[in-house]
Amino acid sequence: MTRASRARRLATGAVYGGGGVGLAGAALVTLLREEARAARRKVVARTAKADPPTGNGVYGRGRGKPLVLTVLGDSSAVGLGVEDPGETPGVLIAAALTELAERPVRLAKFARSGAVSKDLAAQVDLALLEHPDVAVIMIGANDVTSRARPADSVRALAEAVRRLVAADCQVVVGTCPDLGTIRPISQPLRLLARRWSRQLAAAQTIAVVAEGGRTVSLGSVLGPSFATDRGLFSNDEFHPSAAGYAAAAASLLPSVADALGVWPAAADRGLRLRRDTVRPIAQAAARAAGRPGTEVQPTAVRGQETGPRGPWARLRRRRPPEIPTAEQADEAVSAPALS
Repeated sequence: MTRASRARRLATGAVYGGGGVGLAGAALVTLLREEARAARRKVVARTAKADPPTGNGVYGRGRGKPLVLTVLGDSSAVGLGVEDPGETPGVLIAAALTELAERPVRLAKFARSGAVSKDLAAQVDLALLEHPDVAVIMIGANDVTSRARPADSVRALAEAVRRLVAADCQVVVGTCPDLGTIRPISQPLRLLARRWSRQLAAAQTIAVVAEGGRTVSLGSVLGPSFATDRGLFSNDEFHPSAAGYAAAAASLLPSVADALGVWPAAADRGLRLRRDTVRPIAQAAARAAGRPGTEVQPTAVRGQETGPRGPWARLRRRRPPEIPTAEQADEAVSAPALS
């Protein structure tokens, strides 16, 4: 079974109630459970820190009504592992977005450490009270480590995106990161964690695009390049460091800005064709899951949104832009917004 067909099966299962990843052999299941418990104990023991300050507030000196950016999801959206709110993804994106939009940006973060996809419903309830212009969702890692049913996880994410889009909010989802490089996880669980996380990321993409959102692969947050760079991990060896969160924010920023219509066209000039392609959604989702920083969004071919192999999707791999430093983000939040 190809990655595309597995992704399609998981996403379809979210609609019709199926889904799930089977493992062969009772002995293997027992081994994996013991390894999972051991890995979770290591991570929990190293992640006793409280969540960093939210960083909620209005950023920028621009004129006009502030754009509202809401951030939902798990500890990766919270920024667990850093202490300065200026180093968290939400603040970094808000500070950069105010420069691109030339107007203030109000950040409202409702993400919570430990959250799984089913927890998004309560977060969306709070976010909708803010009348957001754009929502960034980072979710999936805890669904994999807790072995939540993939179909249930995808269904919950799809419902969250559906509600936000219905409220005229743009949605950008950072899909499940590649957990196959996390040091507290040993083999053979590490190999399976990589497979599970990539399958979930692909299924998330299919579901999100179907609801009118767009996704960005966050394999780079905990992906192959991070396996050899301890500077991109925090001390718990599970969550990103400040540099890791900056890399994640840089991957998400172009999609957030583009969704709001403030991403400069000049920034995408020179993209090679292979970095901006149109494929059936299942193929696009499977391809993006293994290529960090890849954006997937709905599109049309010759005026048709659906082809013989399902809905069309556009893949883009943009060059990561410059992201504000923590000091610049602090300056942005202290700057008075002009009406």
